[in-house]
Amino acid sequence: MTNERKPIIGIIGAGECSKEQQEMAYEAGKRIAEKGGIVVCGGLGGIMEGAARGARAAGGMTLGIIPSSQKDDANEYIDIVIPTGMGEARNLLVVRTADALIAFPGKYGTLSEMAFALQAGKPLISLSNWKPGGEVIQVNDPIEAAELALEFAGGTR
Repeated sequence: MTNERKPIIGIIGAGECSKEQQEMAYEAGKRIAEKGGIVVCGGLGGIMEGAARGARAAGGMTLGIIPSSQKDDANEYIDIVIPTGMGEARNLLVVRTADALIAFPGKYGTLSEMAFALQAGKPLISLSNWKPGGEVIQVNDPIEAAELALEFAGGTR
């Protein structure tokens, strides 16, 4: 058994989104898993479900830190469910768990996670409409976002 730790990439975004956005999250989650990373997210629907579904399709591991105290509230693609019972305060746990984060379009919950990431000095790659500062790397392609996040998490960037 190796002592090398796998990179943990956070994928944040809307709990309800378009099919196109969910498929973009799927592609990012899939690429992360293909490269040996773990996907951490809020564990619910929309972007989170798309990312977890993609990671699962590639044989990867998913971690869902959910706002409720009921494990069954997580989407079906989450391997490890952490039921916090903390509501939106769980957003900080998602950020602190991740080595790097990818932000998809979302609302204020996504914006709060982006702010937490910036405060924590975590690499943040955005496919979102939120542009909170110059430290955020803006891209348009989910595969590029996944590759960048993995580079940051692995210390190669």
